[in-house]
Amino acid sequence: MNIHSKSNAPVLDSYWMPFTANRQFKAAPRLFTAAKGMHYTTDDGRRVLDGTAGLWCVNAGHGREQITRAVEHQLATLDYAPSFQMGHPIAFDFAERLAALAPGSQDNKLDRVFFTGSGSESVDTALKIAVAYQRAIGQGTRTRLIGRERGYHGVGFGGITVGGLVNNRRVFPQLPGADHLRHTHDLERNAFTRGQPEHGADLADDLERLVVLHGAETIAACIVEPVAGSTGVLLPPKGYLQRLRDICTKHGILLIFDEVITGFGRLGAPFAADYFGVTPDLVTTAKGLTNGAIPMGAVFASRTVHDALMNGPEAAIELFHGYTYSGHPAACAAGLATLDIYEQEGLLTRASRLESQWHEAIHSLAGLPKVIDIRTIGLVAGIELASRPDAAGTRAYEVFVKCFEKGLLIRVTGDIIALSPPLIVEEDQIGEIVSVLGDVLRQVS
Repeated sequence: MNIHSKSNAPVLDSYWMPFTANRQFKAAPRLFTAAKGMHYTTDDGRRVLDGTAGLWCVNAGHGREQITRAVEHQLATLDYAPSFQMGHPIAFDFAERLAALAPGSQDNKLDRVFFTGSGSESVDTALKIAVAYQRAIGQGTRTRLIGRERGYHGVGFGGITVGGLVNNRRVFPQLPGADHLRHTHDLERNAFTRGQPEHGADLADDLERLVVLHGAETIAACIVEPVAGSTGVLLPPKGYLQRLRDICTKHGILLIFDEVITGFGRLGAPFAADYFGVTPDLVTTAKGLTNGAIPMGAVFASRTVHDALMNGPEAAIELFHGYTYSGHPAACAAGLATLDIYEQEGLLTRASRLESQWHEAIHSLAGLPKVIDIRTIGLVAGIELASRPDAAGTRAYEVFVKCFEKGLLIRVTGDIIALSPPLIVEEDQIGEIVSVLGDVLRQVS
């Protein structure tokens, strides 16, 4: 085990860190050097309980030897193969396994899989497929993309265009012609919700308003996170997603679920589409696809969408899109091993068995000073704190740092704490998460 001592710390200057206050971090760095099961190890040898599955991605826990062996074998056998006009068997094997798991009924299954390298790439891929599909069926005027306020869809230009987080957008130009639905967060009517909120299904009617404003003939697709994760765990009201599905179908608009976070067991079902009983036309994934071991993403498409592009001369490229690392052999090996673990240990549905205890444990924090809302679904929780005057985000950041010091990793966005432990979490570890977080919340308030 290669653990840096404080006297042999790495030089921090050269690495420009993502989504990080670089100067603040490098003045007091927090470094992990190893991970196993539910815990990280820091550079000073402390164990830190992972309350966030890394970045929502290490669903089966850390250091899974089955994945390590599969990747090692694949790199020794075939380290890389091009995916343009060439192929390798493991990519087809992985796609076939994913197709069997895909959401949808047998006659409407999203079992055509396009591989990418990340969630951001998956989103941009799905948006391009949607526009290409509309053109292929003779609807070439449909180029407009609809996202949602407070949505996060990665950091590509397509993703920030349909996304609704202002800090991700304000410096950068966006694609023309996009628009946004209102978000679903209603603190006044839905505070301290366990599962789906009662109020807000009518917010889906925002799409009807945009159809009236722009014309259905201009809209290619609508993309939403079934559960908005990165913005602080915003839950879909009862009936909201089905209503959105019905409106999209009515107007010939493709519905895209961004399941980069909710895919692969986070809610207690393989996909949020399964959990909510609503089938979109496209699903974007990444994160839990390979347990975070190797960067990879995948877009699931319905046969209707896929087959519409399989026209024209047989020798013609149907979709001028792809990536150097689409279907990378080592990533596919990691993905296949991950699916084996999910199946062997029942992890894709384990959250459904822990959900009640998770609800009870997290909601026990209600009533603590400055806690103004708690939202839980599956193995996800959002805990919203009152912001300090003229210092939004500082309260939650202080909680984040103090939790790390006490041996717990949480995630914060603004003044919202997000929790999403690996799906292997045990009952006593849920208790530990709540105990540490509760102590810190009392201290910070």
